[in-house]
Amino acid sequence: MSAISPRPELSIVIPCYNEEDNVRAICAAVTEQAERCAASHEIILIDNGSTDRTRALIREVCAADPRIRAIFNTRNFGQMRSPTYGIYQASGAAVIGMCADFQDPPAMIGEFVRRWREGAPIVLAQRRSEKTALPVAITRDLGYAFLNRFGDYPVLPGVTGFGLYSREVVDTLARWNEPEPFFRGMLVESGYPIALIPFDRPQRAAGDSKNTFASLFSFALSGVASSGKNLLRLPVILAAWTGLAALLLAGGTLAALLLGGPAWPLLGLTILTGMFAVMLLFLGLIGEQTRILSERCRHVPLVIEAERINFSPSPHAAPYQP
Repeated sequence: MSAISPRPELSIVIPCYNEEDNVRAICAAVTEQAERCAASHEIILIDNGSTDRTRALIREVCAADPRIRAIFNTRNFGQMRSPTYGIYQASGAAVIGMCADFQDPPAMIGEFVRRWREGAPIVLAQRRSEKTALPVAITRDLGYAFLNRFGDYPVLPGVTGFGLYSREVVDTLARWNEPEPFFRGMLVESGYPIALIPFDRPQRAAGDSKNTFASLFSFALSGVASSGKNLLRLPVILAAWTGLAALLLAGGTLAALLLGGPAWPLLGLTILTGMFAVMLLFLGLIGEQTRILSERCRHVPLVIEAERINFSPSPHAAPYQP
């Protein structure tokens, strides 16, 4: 086992939250793969306020291997901010972001590194398919279609952010100072070439998923709200279609009145309901964007650290030098 190095060739960042069943196993599996394909490496475990034995086990693996480093957050800062912060703390020439539950297979690390050495600045794993309930699948597909139609950049289906990012890419995104970074969207928005590697995502190795409906909804809302200026034009488009629908309904109402039918109550209820639905939807999105702008102006850090383990004295190690 090599000594601790502040400037490894490869950094692997693994966010953790109540992963006591997986910490040891994921570190062993990642170490095995990294030793095969990289001249030197570090593993960064960033714990987002675990309430089980995860932190105690992280201390044990860090004591056993100085190449394993840890960041303990003061609390849970969410599934967007904490993983991205961990990526920004990595010092390798290439950085890999992955989950602790083996749904991101460590066996793909070698292929990521190979494609990076061939010149790809970003290498991302892309699920071939995913077994989900029909309502979830329909909602996801509609979300992709919505963002691809009105977002500033395309959304890559089946991509979670599991992959490799070059030092240049990481440093570029870190300068954006996003308060709630939708990292996989930022990768696409950056314009750097992306190499996609199809894979079949396995089930969790152990433990329960931390993605509740509320957390997934919050994640999706932040992604939509940060999608950019094209989204702000959507209310105008909907207003035009709503106006056209109102004209058609008005014509129908006039015809019903001429024929002696009672059409006004139904028409009034339909128009009021439609107007309130559109107003509430976009007031919510504008409020979310206003919140993000407010956070950006406050310069709030992504997370606040409680402790670091096995890092060099400088909080930001120098970039990798071959």
